[in-house]
Amino acid sequence: MKNLFMASAGLLAIGACSNEPAEDVAETSAPTEVARTAEVETVASDRAELGDWGIVLEDMDMAVDPGDDFFRYVNGNWLDRFEIPAEFSNYGSFTVLFERSEARVKSIIEDAAASNARDGSIEQKIGDYYASYLDTDAINEKGLAPIQGQLDFYDGLETHHDVALAFAEIDYNSNTPISLYVGVDNKNPETYVTYLSQSGLGMPNRDYYLKPEFEDKRDAYMDFLNAMLGFTGVEDTGDRAAAVYALEEKLAEVHWAPSKSRQAELTYNPYTLDEIQAYVPELPWAEIFDKMMIGEQDSYVLRQNDAIQAAAKIFADTPVAVWKDYLKIHALSSNASVLPTEIDEVQFAFYGRELSGTPQQRERWKRGVSAVNNAMGEAVGQVYVERYFPPESKAQMEELVDNLKTAFAARLDELEWMGEETKAEARDKLAKFNTKIGYPEKWTDYSGLEVVRGDAYGNSIRAGRFGYEDMISNLGQPVDREEWFTTPQTVNAFYSRSRNEIVFPAAILQAPFFDPNADPAVNYGGIGAVIGHEIGHGFDDQGRKADGTGLQRDWWTSDDAARFTERSTKLGAQYATYSPVEGLFVNPELTMGENIGDLGGVTMSYDAYKLSLGGEEAPVLDGYSGDQRFFMAWAQVWKRKYREDELKRRLVSDSHSPSEFRTNGVVRNMDVWYDAFDVTEDDELYLPREDRVQIW
Repeated sequence: MKNLFMASAGLLAIGACSNEPAEDVAETSAPTEVARTAEVETVASDRAELGDWGIVLEDMDMAVDPGDDFFRYVNGNWLDRFEIPAEFSNYGSFTVLFERSEARVKSIIEDAAASNARDGSIEQKIGDYYASYLDTDAINEKGLAPIQGQLDFYDGLETHHDVALAFAEIDYNSNTPISLYVGVDNKNPETYVTYLSQSGLGMPNRDYYLKPEFEDKRDAYMDFLNAMLGFTGVEDTGDRAAAVYALEEKLAEVHWAPSKSRQAELTYNPYTLDEIQAYVPELPWAEIFDKMMIGEQDSYVLRQNDAIQAAAKIFADTPVAVWKDYLKIHALSSNASVLPTEIDEVQFAFYGRELSGTPQQRERWKRGVSAVNNAMGEAVGQVYVERYFPPESKAQMEELVDNLKTAFAARLDELEWMGEETKAEARDKLAKFNTKIGYPEKWTDYSGLEVVRGDAYGNSIRAGRFGYEDMISNLGQPVDREEWFTTPQTVNAFYSRSRNEIVFPAAILQAPFFDPNADPAVNYGGIGAVIGHEIGHGFDDQGRKADGTGLQRDWWTSDDAARFTERSTKLGAQYATYSPVEGLFVNPELTMGENIGDLGGVTMSYDAYKLSLGGEEAPVLDGYSGDQRFFMAWAQVWKRKYREDELKRRLVSDSHSPSEFRTNGVVRNMDVWYDAFDVTEDDELYLPREDRVQIW
C-alpha cells in the first residue's frame, strides 16, 4: 500500500501480485544445492528433471521412520546439509524456481536494453528502468535531491487538515494510517468498489508492538526511526523518534489481529460518503477522495471499520509535528532502494537482518529485476511465456485441473456429513470455477508510463502512479474477468473468492511441482495437490462464504455449517499443538484456510491420481509404490529451511503454517498414508482413526 488510499500490486505466496485479497498456496520462496544456481535452465529431454522419476532420493533420511516425521523422512538429508544462502531469510522449492525465473527475466531485460530501441518503446522503458536502478553512483551523487520536494512538502504542513490531504498525495510514497485498493464488490460481484483498510505500522503487525517476545525488535525499530529521522537533517532525534514510535504503538493497539481480518463477514462494511463522514468525522473524506480521483462512488467498504474509526481519533489527537516526522521517516523508508546507499543499508539492516535474520542484502541486479517486474511485469511476462512456457505445458495443466474437478465432484457426492441442499450449491460453485493457466489473454499497455534514464526515484514514483491510475480506472466499469493480478514469471498460485477463480502462472509449472517427464504420482502429489489446494480455498472457512458467482452469501443449511465448523475446529486443535520455535505455536485461527486447503487439496488430488490409473496398479519404482511416491512428492514440494527470526515473523503474520506442518499435519489425517507407509500407533504422527479429520 503506497499511502493513505493507495495500493500497489504485490503479494506472493501460492499467492500472487494482486490489488485484491487472494487465497494462496505458497509462500515466498529448493530442492538441492545443485539446483541452486541462478543460471540453471531446464534441459529439454525425456527424463525427469529431478531424480530418475521426479523425487531426489538423495535428499531423504532413511534413518527416520516416515511415521515419526514424514517431512524429515523425505527431506532430512537436505535439511542437514543445506545452508540458507546469506541473501535469503528462508529457502525451499519455491526459491529455486524464483531464482530461475529471476535469471530468465534478467536475460529478457538485458536483451531489451541491448536492442537500441526507439524512445517510448517498451524495450526502451524496460532497459532504462533497469539501468537507472542499477546506477547507484548516480543515485548517490543526487543524494536526497529527488525526494527533497516531498520532505519539504511535509515540513510545510501546518494543520491536521493539511496532514489529511498529504496522506492522499498520489505521487508521494510513504506510510499512512489507512490504505485502499479497488476490487470486486463482494456483495455485487459484477461491479468494483473501493476498500479501505487499517494500515500505518512500520513493523509487520500489532504483535511486534504489543507482545513481549518481540521486545528486542522494538528496541531495534527505535534505532531505525532515529537513523531515518537523522537523514532528514534532524539533530535531536531521540524524543522525536520516540513520539513517532508512540504513535505507531497506539495504532497497533486498535488494529485488528490478522486472524480477525480474515473474516469475510466482519470485513464487509459498506458506507456512503456521508455515512463515512459521520462515522469518522476527523478526516475530510470528500476532499481526500476527490484528490485521489475516487469521489462520487455510491459506497466505500471499510474492512476493519472500528479500527479505522479509532485510528482517525488517534490522528486528531496526535500533534501535527509528530505526523510530519512520521511521514518523512516513512517516505525515506518506502523509497530507500532508489535513494543513497546509506539509507538503503539502514533499511535493510532493520527489515532484512533484524526482522528476518537475513545476513546479506541481495545483489543489486537481482533487486533491479524485481523492480522491473513490479513496474512492467506483464511486458516482461509476454517474452517470458514465448521463451519458457510451451503450449504443451498449458494443455497438460488443463487436463490436470479437469481431473481434479472431477475428483472433487465425486467427493462431494459421497460426503456423508453434508446434506443435498448444500451439496447442490457446492456443485454449482465448482462448475462455475474459472481457471487461468500460464498467462493472461490480454496484456497491460504501458504506453502511458514514462521512464527516464538516470531517474531511478522518478521512475519508481511514476510507476506507482501508473499502477494506481490503472487500478482506479476499474471503478464504474463492468468486472474484467480476464484480468490477472500476477505475472507469468511469478512462482505462485492463488484463488480469488470474489471472482471464484484459480490462477496458475507459468513459472510455478516446473519441477518439483510439475514435470511432463516425471512419474504421474509425483505430478499429482505436486501440482495436482496445489491445484486441489486452490480449489479447496473456494470451500475453506472463508471461501465457503461466497457462491459460484463470487457473491458473498450464506448458501449453507445451519446443520451443514455446524458440521463443517466441528470438523474445521478439530483440525485447528491439531495445528495449535505444533511448535516450530520453543514457546511459540501455530495460530489455527490465522492459518485455518491454508490448512483446510492443504488437507482438501491432497485428498482430492489423491483421488484424481487413482482415477488416472484407470483401475490399474501403479508400477513400483526403486522400491516405492505409487501411493508412496504421491505423498513423497507433497513433502518434497514443501522442502524448506527458515531462519529463526523469519519463522517467528511468519507465526504471527503469515496465513500459512510452516512447511513441516504443511507436510506432517496433512498426511497424518489421511488413512491411505497410514497404509502406504505401514504407520502404526507406535509412530509419533499416529492419530487414532476417530481423531483424523476429513472435511473435503
